[in-house]
Amino acid sequence: MALSVLDLFSVGIGPSSSHTVGPMRAAKLFADGLKGDGHLSSTTRVQAELFGSLGATGRGHGSDKAVVLGFKGLDPETVDTTTADDQVAAAALDAELMIAGTHRVDFNWDEDVVLHRRKSLPAHPNGMTFRALDHAGAVLSERSFYSIGGGFVVDGDADAGDRVVADATVLPYPFSTADELLAICKREGMSISDVMLANELTWRTETELREELLKLWAVMRECVDNGCAAEGILPGGLNVKRRAPSLFKTLTADTGVTDPLRAMEWVNLYALAVNEENAAGGRIVTAPTNGAAGIVPAVLHYYTKFVPGANDDGVVRFLLAAAAVGILFKINASISGAEVGCQGEVGSACSMAAAGLCEVLGGTPEQVENAAEVGIEHNLGLTCDPVGGLVQIPCIERNAIASVKAINAARLSLHGDGSHKVSLDKAIKTMRETGADMKTKYKETSRGGLAVNVIEC
Repeated sequence: MALSVLDLFSVGIGPSSSHTVGPMRAAKLFADGLKGDGHLSSTTRVQAELFGSLGATGRGHGSDKAVVLGFKGLDPETVDTTTADDQVAAAALDAELMIAGTHRVDFNWDEDVVLHRRKSLPAHPNGMTFRALDHAGAVLSERSFYSIGGGFVVDGDADAGDRVVADATVLPYPFSTADELLAICKREGMSISDVMLANELTWRTETELREELLKLWAVMRECVDNGCAAEGILPGGLNVKRRAPSLFKTLTADTGVTDPLRAMEWVNLYALAVNEENAAGGRIVTAPTNGAAGIVPAVLHYYTKFVPGANDDGVVRFLLAAAAVGILFKINASISGAEVGCQGEVGSACSMAAAGLCEVLGGTPEQVENAAEVGIEHNLGLTCDPVGGLVQIPCIERNAIASVKAINAARLSLHGDGSHKVSLDKAIKTMRETGADMKTKYKETSRGGLAVNVIEC
């Protein structure tokens, strides 16, 4: 199964890749399907039902709003984040939707977007069903989708093992395990980013790839800038204050401070800025998910600000190496908090960022694999228990902590020769098994952990 770096990193909208980006893409696919199948002109009403984790925490994650935007023909990459909420409110107030942007149907917010808090579809916790009705109430089309993490969406005929969207592209250096990847590196005398680059060239030229990756880096930088500038309270009712602006002012004002851990403060800032923007529904790069979107950008900012000789070539290599690790998580375990807990989101992102940093710091393939293993090993068992169903507590701080952890993992691995007792493959397998054993209440349902022990205010 072929996956690209541009599958792992894509531009979307906050606050969640699985609960916002995925449902929006699925609803757009459904609307486009109505148009393609010739059903659009006969449609007088559309309905959406969200199940499992989508049903349990969909309100806090904006899943209901995302579905409406998707029905309207909008996509996460280009939707205007400043007017998205207003567009949904207008649809509810006017009791009408423009399906695929062209066809008007009646719309009842309370009846046409239903969140089932205790029902699930069989293949994945993030299931949804859409249907289109004619004037007599007959069903013209009905389709189910699963949002499987990171904004990936698969059709309803998927089984529980489908964690990637099918792509039969033949790669020059295919790998599905870290051991296979290391064997290729050793045999060909290539770095991990070299292997990823060679595979990427089956889809696009090196110039095109570089341009796309640097565009992603620009979105990451813009997200940090926006997060550092936007003061106030995050939406959702928890009254969480944005901290990035005040921290930014402190760090930029205290230029003479010689604290040896000052770099850590900047890393905290970068991660907080991104995840506060995510929580506010801003423009985000899935890395590999929205809930963990601050870690890779924070560590990349660390590289460009604090590593001598850092340049755009290094940014490209960082993202390629990080994506190689992300692919391993995607195909062998999961990056969905609803499926394996936050170890699949923050844990995989920490592992990816550690690998990317180790790569650009001159690590060997074995050291890069070691860094990735350290990054996930010390996030094993991490639960997903968002307070109020919002991607705020503990998600925002968790990204900052994991960003520093990723840097430490990369630097620690560089002091060794790459040999270690626990392989990345074994750590990923353990993560998958731990996720399977984890109780549902700790997997993005807001029914356990901090979600029930912290009073919402």
